[in-house]
Amino acid sequence: MEFAAILAAGLRDWVDFGVIIGILMLNATVGWYQEKQAADVVASLKGDIAMKAQVARDGQEQEIRAREIVPGDIIIVEEGQVIPADARLICAYNNPSAFADYQELQQRQGEFFSEKESERESRESDDDDEGHNDLKGTSLVACDQSSITGESLAVDKYMGDLVYYTTGCKRGKAFAVVTASAKNSFVGRTAAMVQSAKDQGHFNAIMNSIGTALLVTVVAWILIAWIGGIFHHLMVATPEDSSQNLLHYALILLIIGVPVGLPVVTTATLAVGAAYLAKQKAIVQKLTAIESLAGVDILCSDKTGTLTANQLSIREPYVAEGQDVNWMMAVAALASSHNLKSLDPIDKVTVLTLKRYPKARQILQKGWKTEKFTPFDPVSKRITSVCSCDGTQYTCVKGAPKAILALTNFSKETVDLFKQKATEFARRGFRSLGVAVQKDDEGWTLLGMLPMFDPPREDTAQTIAEAKQLGLNVKMLTGDAIAIAKETCRMLALGTKVYNSQRLISGGLSGVMQHDLVERADGFAEVFPEHKYQVVEMLQQRGHLTAMTGDGVNDAPSLKKADCGIAVEGASEAAQTAADIVFLEPGLSTIVDAIKVARQIFQRMKAYVQYRIALCLHLEIYLVTSMVIINETIRVQLVVFLALFADLATVAVAYDNAHYEARPVEWQLPKVWFVSVVLGILLAMGTWVIRGSMFLPNGGIIENFGSVQEILFLQVSLTENWLIFVTRGGRTWPSWQLVGAIFGVDVIATLFCLFGWLSGPPEVDDPADLALQSASGATSIVTVVVIWAFSIGVTIVLALVYFVLNKIPWVDNLGRHTRSRSDTVMENIIAHLSKLAIEHEKDAVAGTDSYHLTTKQVEEDEGE
Repeated sequence: MEFAAILAAGLRDWVDFGVIIGILMLNATVGWYQEKQAADVVASLKGDIAMKAQVARDGQEQEIRAREIVPGDIIIVEEGQVIPADARLICAYNNPSAFADYQELQQRQGEFFSEKESERESRESDDDDEGHNDLKGTSLVACDQSSITGESLAVDKYMGDLVYYTTGCKRGKAFAVVTASAKNSFVGRTAAMVQSAKDQGHFNAIMNSIGTALLVTVVAWILIAWIGGIFHHLMVATPEDSSQNLLHYALILLIIGVPVGLPVVTTATLAVGAAYLAKQKAIVQKLTAIESLAGVDILCSDKTGTLTANQLSIREPYVAEGQDVNWMMAVAALASSHNLKSLDPIDKVTVLTLKRYPKARQILQKGWKTEKFTPFDPVSKRITSVCSCDGTQYTCVKGAPKAILALTNFSKETVDLFKQKATEFARRGFRSLGVAVQKDDEGWTLLGMLPMFDPPREDTAQTIAEAKQLGLNVKMLTGDAIAIAKETCRMLALGTKVYNSQRLISGGLSGVMQHDLVERADGFAEVFPEHKYQVVEMLQQRGHLTAMTGDGVNDAPSLKKADCGIAVEGASEAAQTAADIVFLEPGLSTIVDAIKVARQIFQRMKAYVQYRIALCLHLEIYLVTSMVIINETIRVQLVVFLALFADLATVAVAYDNAHYEARPVEWQLPKVWFVSVVLGILLAMGTWVIRGSMFLPNGGIIENFGSVQEILFLQVSLTENWLIFVTRGGRTWPSWQLVGAIFGVDVIATLFCLFGWLSGPPEVDDPADLALQSASGATSIVTVVVIWAFSIGVTIVLALVYFVLNKIPWVDNLGRHTRSRSDTVMENIIAHLSKLAIEHEKDAVAGTDSYHLTTKQVEEDEGE
């Protein structure tokens, strides 16, 4: 369209130039407005969930947004909080006077690091441990750094230690001074690096290929029109007041052949879809991700928090012989209680379980008092609480079964039975906690064992069944043990072909066998972030469109690698930045619902693309044949308004009702082009029927009086506008927005025809037609009614042909790719190359370097 504007200016056709510029501005404005609307919805949603922080400013504590934090701010880090910036711990919250110790620590660290290297090495070798521990300071909090390091246990942090942005505080409360705000933090820098990696994207590649093909097509039609014009002895640019010259022919074909509305309508459709998904708690960070999500056929999902509730529950407990289950549950609650006044800071697992054992809850309401509490220790692997009631002291313990058995010498029968139950629970994928109690100075009593399991969400099994109906293959990836993974898969009917992640690396498989394993597996256990990346890469190499869920910093590479990266609820900033879509609600049902919406959006875009290609081909075929055969065309001004009406009417397709396919969608460009060519030819034939009738002695379609230009304008406008009702399919009723927009445009086109607006003087065609044309260009109302009736008939024929084409199997599958395809030779070559390494040797005597090609050392050997 830009070329058309330049050509119109060159021809000094200022009216057409102004209208073309107006069309370009209108399309740009509509596209900008739609994207802005979507961006505003997403920005509003992000603002609602913005991270908050407690800071000490102006001598008082304040709550501010994390993005307002600056280096040097004093923040409060406490249990249950996500740390809002990189910060260095100062002192405990309840001991602010320890700030002096922090200053001394900083001074000593400064002196330590300012020593000469040789002096420091000497000092470290003399008294390394003592100096290190002395500088380390006092333990203040424990932080969960699993999103950064992958380490599952919380890390103790001491005075002077750094705590990192987006990690969670699991214990303690302290003051800390900010060293780097979110953007410049360790996690922020990682996210920025991931964000900098950009690619063209599948959607943009598709749009570019369609645009390029249409541009090449219109150039070919222009050449044909010019050849025909030369045979009709047309001049290049004269006469200036007529469309019958070669440059005007080129201008007309450029206007109709380069669809300026194509990127606008597709972008508007994606933007409206993104706004809708945002209301469903799914933030689309890259509009083209919607198209990728619609075509996804494999979803690699986390277990914890997505498939399961991320909330441990106690299954049917094992009760030792002669013991009472209610007393055991009460002791388990006592063991994990700091304070029994409200029964509330006992752990959530026990609180939920007590609802099933009301008698145990009654026991806990007898006036218990906690005298001493020892939190979980990863060394002893148990939690202990000393409680008293009615003058009797009870030492309540729960922890790992082996740790409980180590309390005292239980009988062999008791130990064997206890171990047997622990093994049975482990085989079923349960985590077990042993429970024991000691009354006053009596011996320990073994009460039983609590099997714990993170159960699937209530709707997960149904959602997975629905996902399978949608052609989606769900693969579970979890860091849990393989027994837990298999039990979860069994409960969700996912299949039990679950393998240890080591099979990917050191399982003796390579090349084709390794790819086959990944493709056929139902899931992998004990995975690390690098395994996720490897799984995604192999599935993509097999031709699958893969979606990957993740939440940690280390998940960022695999989220970026996936065709659609999904940051699940509670994900770190690095994961959110790398992901294409961020979900704010947990569970798999949210993801499956988003896939349905994405497929509906894809259906709207595909319908519009088919419509736009057919529209271009319709006018190209008709106008060029008309130029060549009878030396006639539709006036430039009317062609410009045809292009404008087509864009105005179909922008509303973004709000249209659409169905979602029951299998992963794809563009199938060969089918799109085939169907569009057929529709374009039929449309051109319909226009030729109208035009040919006017060569009849009775004037054909003209009743009373009319204008050839306006009749052709109205017929083309009606049939092209109604074509969108054909390409959208008949599974859903069109939306009122689409119907209203098209009806409005049809009314304006009808007024053009009735009053002869922009019809101009009659074209001199060869041979001349016999119809009686009005000098003013006006058309009788009867003729307009006949045109409407004829256009309805053409649309019905188009609908029938479109329906039949989609029912023909080879047409319906035309261009559909095989999702599981393997390149045996290449996969094996890459597998063998991955085992090679370059070994560097240096000859100290000769002073030369040499490099040798060798095999990598086996991972097990490295471990040894």
